[in-house]
Amino acid sequence: MNKTFLLRRLRHGLLRLGHAALDALLPPRCLACATPVLAEGTLCAACFREIRLIGPPLCLCCGIPFLHARQGEPALGGGLLCPRCAETPPVYARARAAYLYDAGAKRLLLPFKYAGRTELALPLARQMAHAGRELLAEADMLLPVPLHRRRLLSRGYNQAGLLAARLSRLGGVPWAPDLLRRARATTALARHGAAERAALLDGAFRLAPGGAARVAGRRLLLVDDVLTSGATASACAAVLMAAGAARVEVLAAARVPDPRLAEKDMAGLALPGDA
Repeated sequence: MNKTFLLRRLRHGLLRLGHAALDALLPPRCLACATPVLAEGTLCAACFREIRLIGPPLCLCCGIPFLHARQGEPALGGGLLCPRCAETPPVYARARAAYLYDAGAKRLLLPFKYAGRTELALPLARQMAHAGRELLAEADMLLPVPLHRRRLLSRGYNQAGLLAARLSRLGGVPWAPDLLRRARATTALARHGAAERAALLDGAFRLAPGGAARVAGRRLLLVDDVLTSGATASACAAVLMAAGAARVEVLAAARVPDPRLAEKDMAGLALPGDA
């Protein structure tokens, strides 16, 4: 029998033994509530029930989920646009997210973003890789949405950068942590409307010196933790497209639902090309 094969089998056996011993000493815990679970990096049944994964039907462009589908609608999820994208398409080509940003997702995202739970980057990235598998397959490079240096110093890490690093390993796509930079800090955007957000973000992002040559003609995938209105992603995409990028898309861990896309609003949906 091949010696290399035997060594690999031995190494694999030792690793499994080591993991079993570690699990005996430190039993795996739920990522959200610390309840004992069967496998490391998973959720308990109660927390899993609170998580809402995003899947069809959703907007073909921005990826926002349609909260309620009309019964018997044959084309739903097969290329529909939400009212916002039908009226004013975003700068980026497509956006996708793994989780709906509700109470369940916040139990993962808030500790990851604000409480130093950086170990959550890998399980979040795994679900992102599944939700954005088409985007990852077509991307030439991953770019995390940057933090301003003051916020980076106070927090100690860029959560989007941690996600991009894990996605790079999972998808085999190179990433550039410092190619896109935040030139100035901005106030919280939640209280502002779409026009105000765009104005606040005007000039907030720039490329590193020599960055234009690295993005020209390439298909770029922006990575972020939460996608809300898309204003930040659009501001980043505008800088990259102006530098000659072939296409910019967005992949987030979670996205905020649009309350307008309830059942009573489904008549506002449009097929691509209708607007």
